Amino acid sequence: MTGSAYAASGVSVEAGDRAVELMKQWVEQSRRPEVVGGIGGFAGLFDASALSTYRRPLLATSADGVGTKVAIAQAMDIHDTIGFDLVGMLVDDLVVCGAEPLFMTDYIACGQVVPERIAAIVKGIAQACVETGTALLGGETAEHPGLLGVDEYDVAGSTTGVVEADSLLGAELVRPGDVAIAMASSGLHSNGYSLVRRVLLQDAGWSLDREVPELGRRLGEELLVPTRLYTKPVLDLIARTEVHALSHITGGGFAANLARVLPADVHVTIDRSSWELPAIFGLVQGVGALAQSDIEEALNIGVGMVALVPADGADSAIGILAEHGVDAWVAGGVTAVAAGARGGTVELVGNHR
Repeated sequence: MTGSAYAASGVSVEAGDRAVELMKQWVEQSRRPEVVGGIGGFAGLFDASALSTYRRPLLATSADGVGTKVAIAQAMDIHDTIGFDLVGMLVDDLVVCGAEPLFMTDYIACGQVVPERIAAIVKGIAQACVETGTALLGGETAEHPGLLGVDEYDVAGSTTGVVEADSLLGAELVRPGDVAIAMASSGLHSNGYSLVRRVLLQDAGWSLDREVPELGRRLGEELLVPTRLYTKPVLDLIARTEVHALSHITGGGFAANLARVLPADVHVTIDRSSWELPAIFGLVQGVGALAQSDIEEALNIGVGMVALVPADGADSAIGILAEHGVDAWVAGGVTAVAAGARGGTVELVGNHR
């Protein structure tokens, strides 16, 4: 197929090349010393000899996307923040096992390549990579005319990190007497948007330009608040104090995600009264007339990450996180379950302040 015929079918090689040129400056900012070469090749290269300092390095990997939050970015025509959501969903899934992120690649599928829009998306990804110490090795921009509308796109990616085998965090370290340190989220992050969009935009008929007094800004601005990146604060926490397990609160909500890092012989009780429910969560619940269980199943309810630490290390952990500007507090504790009883469970009790 000739270039002109390909363009006639809806795919512009020239626009793709232009997008690559525009994004190069942002990708370069995320470069780590181990990166070999630059973008534009068929594969990104990372010098694995850097792992020779590890006694037994374990590679950790994660793949994810942003989900339907991209529909808000498209409707607002703001594309340089959605990359923070992508990096947050990817990199902070690695951190929960104690891994340092090394590099990531992205994948952007769109109905039509608009170079400036693609560059804006990659700008956000690269800036988030700089904040988390992750190299953006490259990726793929695919034009899918006929499958996606001209202004539609989706973003996904994968990332790789490394952790020393004997420093691996997880359920086997958790024990009765540990406490749960909750770390505040920046908002909805990148989960539950199908529910939020149905409740506020579809059923209630609110516009993204609507000024919402409870939020102190327009609805669209609230819905586009980027996911908080916990990577460097949590890695510092692990380095400076004893951490047994971590849970990234994403799709599935608070209880389900925390339960994923618990052994079968313990139970965690979380006290809702230990924090104030941020306005956006109460708004979704109230406007949608949703049960408490409905929002807790889909949304992070104001907590984006949880650390399980020894009780005598709680104050130290909260102090370290505060140094990084992360609000944190003791939200609950770990108890043993009776023989034969069901464990590995999480219960939320009480009411938010």
